[in-house]
Amino acid sequence: MKLTRVSFVFALIVPFFLPVFVYAQAEAVPDAVNIEKAQVLEMTNQHDTIVAGTDVSTKVQTLKAKVLEGPDKGQVVTFENDFTQLSVGDIFYIRHQSNSLGGAEYWTVSDAYRLNVLIGLGLVFLLLLFFFGGIQGIRGLASLIGSLILIFYVLLPGILSGYSPILVSIGVSSLIIIAGSYITHGFNKTTSAAAIGMLITVIITGLGAYYVVHIGHFSGYTTEENIYLNFNTHGNISMIGLLFGGIMIGLLGVLYDIAIGQAIAVEELFHAGRHMTRLEIYKRAIRIGREHIGALVNTLAIAYVGVALPLLLLLKETYSPSANLGAIINGELFSTEIVRILIGSIGLILAVPITTLIASYLLSEKDPIREHSHHH
Repeated sequence: MKLTRVSFVFALIVPFFLPVFVYAQAEAVPDAVNIEKAQVLEMTNQHDTIVAGTDVSTKVQTLKAKVLEGPDKGQVVTFENDFTQLSVGDIFYIRHQSNSLGGAEYWTVSDAYRLNVLIGLGLVFLLLLFFFGGIQGIRGLASLIGSLILIFYVLLPGILSGYSPILVSIGVSSLIIIAGSYITHGFNKTTSAAAIGMLITVIITGLGAYYVVHIGHFSGYTTEENIYLNFNTHGNISMIGLLFGGIMIGLLGVLYDIAIGQAIAVEELFHAGRHMTRLEIYKRAIRIGREHIGALVNTLAIAYVGVALPLLLLLKETYSPSANLGAIINGELFSTEIVRILIGSIGLILAVPITTLIASYLLSEKDPIREHSHHH
């Protein structure tokens, strides 16, 4: 009798909760999204409107577009666009989002078409590189391709596979230094001096960066990309390690430049002044290095400022005399960029004496001409 009553109550309750179960199931089904190339056929009703909840004005236009490729090829659609403003004839990428259960469809502008601009700019770069750089420019391009292969097929998969971003970053940085140096400048003592100098500098700077990141209690969550990555990988990637890896990879560009420059400067000084001792060569090369440091430190800082320009504008716009400037700079968003600049500059400065010392030792072997000059 009791079982019959329970069954009766259950039969009465289920119909009331059935829509909830169905709705939950519908919510669990992801929307289908296609990004396809399209062209604007007609543009009408362009006007300004206020973004809801703000006092910011934005432009809205009604677009009639034809899909040029993809599953919806040939379809003509009309929709409102409040993103990148387009004109008749413009090529762009359209985003088609559809729900398989509800049947709702949404068309929006994903991005303007820029591949033609990128291809044209790349061709100009290659022409200038081949014309003015010659064989050395071609070898430099091969080094760049090798570095990108290591980053995309070793660094990124290694981090995504759960390996320590710190160890993977140091390993890939070392490979980039070694491979890039010898591909670009050949197998010789000058290249070896620069490569050894860079490796030692990377190790010293890496230890310093590791120490600073940890005593500064950085979390690594400075952008939306970090948060999305953490969710997509179920928290399996260390954001602190990723921050460290980004600092180390970013250091390689300027480090490579100054190390190769110092090694070549030492080599040329030895060729020009065969009578000079190692100490004299070292002092003269350090003089060159100091000028190089002054230029590159400024270049490095300005490059980081350029990347962080929207952040600086936001600070300028929202800052008031009553605001706590120390608290703003102490925030991880700002302090992370400051650490990047300072770690990069420290590595750049250390590379000069380290590489110069190693090059002065490796390139100063006595040859018959120098032996003859010393005897006289």
